[in-house]
Amino acid sequence: MSPGAPPLEDREKSRRIGALRALWPFVLPYRKLLAAALTALVVTAGVSLVLPMAVRRVVDGFETEQVTQLDGYFAAALGIAALFALGTALRYYLVTRLGERVVADIRNTVFDRMIGMSPAFFERIMTGEVLSRITTDTTLILSVIGSSVSVALRNVLILFGGLLLMLATSPKLTGLVLLLVPAVIAPIVVLGRRLRALSRENQDWIAASSGNASEALLSAQTVQAFTHEGASRQHFHEVTEKSYVAARRRIGTRAVMTSIVIFLIFAGIVGVLWMGARDVRAEVMSTGELVQFLIYSVMVAGAVGAMTEVWGELQRAAGATERLVELLHAHDAVQDPPSPRPLSAPVRGDIQFRDVRFAYPSRPETPALNGVSLHVRPGETVALVGPSGAGKSTIVQLLLRFYDPQSGAILLDGVDLRDMTRNTFRHHISLVPQDPVIFAETARENIRFGRPEATDAEVEAAARAAAAHDFLSALPDGYDTFVGERGIMLSGGQKQRIAIARAILRDAPVLLLDEATSALDAESERAVQHAVDEMAASRTTLIVAHRLATVKKADRIVVFDQGRIVAEGTHEALVAEGGLYARLARLQFTDGIVDAA
Repeated sequence: MSPGAPPLEDREKSRRIGALRALWPFVLPYRKLLAAALTALVVTAGVSLVLPMAVRRVVDGFETEQVTQLDGYFAAALGIAALFALGTALRYYLVTRLGERVVADIRNTVFDRMIGMSPAFFERIMTGEVLSRITTDTTLILSVIGSSVSVALRNVLILFGGLLLMLATSPKLTGLVLLLVPAVIAPIVVLGRRLRALSRENQDWIAASSGNASEALLSAQTVQAFTHEGASRQHFHEVTEKSYVAARRRIGTRAVMTSIVIFLIFAGIVGVLWMGARDVRAEVMSTGELVQFLIYSVMVAGAVGAMTEVWGELQRAAGATERLVELLHAHDAVQDPPSPRPLSAPVRGDIQFRDVRFAYPSRPETPALNGVSLHVRPGETVALVGPSGAGKSTIVQLLLRFYDPQSGAILLDGVDLRDMTRNTFRHHISLVPQDPVIFAETARENIRFGRPEATDAEVEAAARAAAAHDFLSALPDGYDTFVGERGIMLSGGQKQRIAIARAILRDAPVLLLDEATSALDAESERAVQHAVDEMAASRTTLIVAHRLATVKKADRIVVFDQGRIVAEGTHEALVAEGGLYARLARLQFTDGIVDAA
């Protein structure tokens, strides 16, 4: 899916109100609550249908001289009104509670699904759009479950119950009313189709606007550094304006539909009242019967009018449901096997790449790895070096099974990664990424992210090993200092040391370091390098690096170029051999050009 909303004609046609059936599995676990809500709804609808009869008794009671009987009619009417009020309050409580519970479950289910999707999925859809669906679309569904469906069912009961009671009161006047039904339903059906399409388009543009805003705000410093605020504002305004235009068309269509239906309904009421007045004058029916019929007519008309409003809400919710179902049913190229194999304990950390060929889904014509075979023995430290785009970081991506290779196999302790659940082998891997991720939490919790059950003492020990203890202790609240969204309060080097402490705390048998010290100053790098060396001594370690000074001590250095392994050996052997590694070494160590690759 593209970041922007697709043209209406290119989008999959709406599955109409039937799309709301997808909500049933979320409602079913709360069938007792649903049954109680439906009972309250039926009772209140029934009570509301009894009210006109009480009014008829009261009106006709004016013609009697029995004051006691008249008082009884008023008392009965008051009791019915009280019962109606209590039933309505109970219905509101039960239905709204059901809606909140179901929507909370939907949000949890969608998030659970999205958090496990491979990176390939997020190459096709913006994160901000996913968030819009989880928030905006579920809010629409809440309005439907917590209000619209209840209102619709209540009005259906009032519509058919009212028609039956109208028929019992005056068959002739009821026949006149029924002649209007096709005229009222026609605009609902015709304009409803247009309204459904416009609702879906409106929601797509809202999601695109949310995705655009999320991307810009998360990169606010870069936007400001390049004085791109004007262009970013313009882009956001354009997408937001398209959302508004789509909403305006939807509102206009709904307004036209509502006005037509209301006019036809009240025109019918006026006609019925005119005919009824003539029957009262001819003493064919009593004044109370006319009032009763008129109230039922207004109730039926109101039910139809309310249903046109509800229909619009149901159309919007159907579109929202479709969009959420798309996320729940989204295909993920990386799947856990139905019958996974276990890893033998203890995990040794033996890693094998066997003739692996891989291209990223977003650029399938450009191979990132082209026939790579690599064996990293347990406890070995192997450095991956080469120019940018040579395929080094791709090795880490595939080893974590963020993607699957198009051909070849990747094995951990002799077991193909595709034969295990991703959690099985990822649990035994520690990662320090090139761009360390810091969460909007305290420094302590950011380090503990590597092992949630770790004690405070273990957290601080990991921080000391990563040369992070001194700066963390100097923060206003020490380890309990809130570091801001994406660690905005920290420098790049501080973020990287927290990420290294996190990996140290995880204490996994396989350690992946992707440019782990690139943001550190020389003194911190020396301290961290010592911690990395200690970690690497007891586990299998893969180091991705541009700065060759950080990999000179590796047991083996593997040189990548254009997705292939072009050389491997120790630092001294590769320098003596000449070739790409020797050229990179001359650039960095002789000319002093750092990161020339």
